[in-house]
Amino acid sequence: MILENDYLVVMNHKKIRRLMRKYQLITKVRRSNPYKKMAKATQEHLTCPNLLNREFNQVEPGKVSLTDITYLHYANGRKAYLSCVKDGSTNEILANYLSTSLEMNIVFKTLERLKETTQNDFHPEALLHSDQGFHYTHPLFQAKVKKLGIAQSMSRKGNCWDNAPMESFFGHFKDEVDYKDCTSFRELKQLVNSYIDEYNNYRYQWGLNKMTPSQYRGHLLAA
Repeated sequence: MILENDYLVVMNHKKIRRLMRKYQLITKVRRSNPYKKMAKATQEHLTCPNLLNREFNQVEPGKVSLTDITYLHYANGRKAYLSCVKDGSTNEILANYLSTSLEMNIVFKTLERLKETTQNDFHPEALLHSDQGFHYTHPLFQAKVKKLGIAQSMSRKGNCWDNAPMESFFGHFKDEVDYKDCTSFRELKQLVNSYIDEYNNYRYQWGLNKMTPSQYRGHLLAA
């Protein structure tokens, strides 16, 4: 996709694979890890039911958003936490906030960034889906989500597949970015922002008709 879009070189992907094998070019590709697969849970969370039911892509930008927090270890033992919101239809990272603390402020700041990105103009049927983590079940967080006019949905307990696209983004980030080599929080923050900008605006994806997330959003809005 990069050859075709950025260099106007049309080449069959099988030929590219042959050339990569010939010259021993190896890329980091996420592969399924059977040891990390979790058993399906059946008990629904009583506070917020799973309204999404894995229907991630509803072909309407802003209708379904996914959110989660991941750990980032850097600088020989220091730890940071990355909170993100991802659009289920376009794969865009709509908001992100990097923090050195897991206190509630990390999700509050993420909501503020989401509000800024959307200019407080949310889809009339907007849905925010998460796991059943402490932050998302907290009454203050739920009140803020409700105030924005967004319905809240949660994965079934112990079932990571109910929020798979968000987990996938974090997995790709950790596979492709040398964040562990960062020596300061500021350096880590710059690296995170740079990767998300590249992911949103320059990363072509097969599942988006070979467009970038931002291009695909424009495509859906124009359709």
